[in-house]
Amino acid sequence: MKLNTLMTITAVICAAAIGNAADAAKVTLKIELPKPQFTGTPKDIRSPNLERPRRGKPRAPLSVPAGTKVVSLDCKVTSSDMEPIIGELDYITDGDKEHDAATYVEIGPGVQWVQVDLGAAKEIYAACVWHYHGEARVYRDVICQVSNDPDFIDGVVTVFNNDHDDSAKLGKGKEKEYVETHFGRPFAVKGVKGQYVRFYSRGNTSNEMNHYTEIEIYGK
Repeated sequence: MKLNTLMTITAVICAAAIGNAADAAKVTLKIELPKPQFTGTPKDIRSPNLERPRRGKPRAPLSVPAGTKVVSLDCKVTSSDMEPIIGELDYITDGDKEHDAATYVEIGPGVQWVQVDLGAAKEIYAACVWHYHGEARVYRDVICQVSNDPDFIDGVVTVFNNDHDDSAKLGKGKEKEYVETHFGRPFAVKGVKGQYVRFYSRGNTSNEMNHYTEIEIYGK
């Protein structure tokens, strides 16, 4: 057998071994959930971009590197509306995900954002957001971006976007709108590195206000 052929086979075997080791290092992300408050989907929720109702079923679990943990607990939160109508911005990272008035924040109508400062750049592998989930409703134009720039001008990476018609003017998204439940909306981030995580929304199907109960960022 020729030397070049042997080198090629060896390289393939090494690559496979590295891939298997990486897979073995992955674990299932465990997300602590609040208590469920309702079942079913109201008939008046209409959207051309709405995913099929999950009827109380959780999403497929996310796989993340071993050692991934919540890195957002008690982190500083700022917002496009710094004077919430209900609640305080620090509720968003306090670890309390229940749906009552003492746990969620209500900010003004229109396109609004909240931003979590992780304190330093982190490798982010997943995120989960809970808007108000005391009833079934859909929050519009949910977008998540990561950056090392607190003003989100440079180096912005969009990791979730269900604004299918670009009404928030941040680019058209491919993800589906979804009905709020106690499961929140987890999604993979795949190792994007950044210090700041910003979530946008634009009202909901019950009223024009924006609400956040909790945001969790998972990383290293």
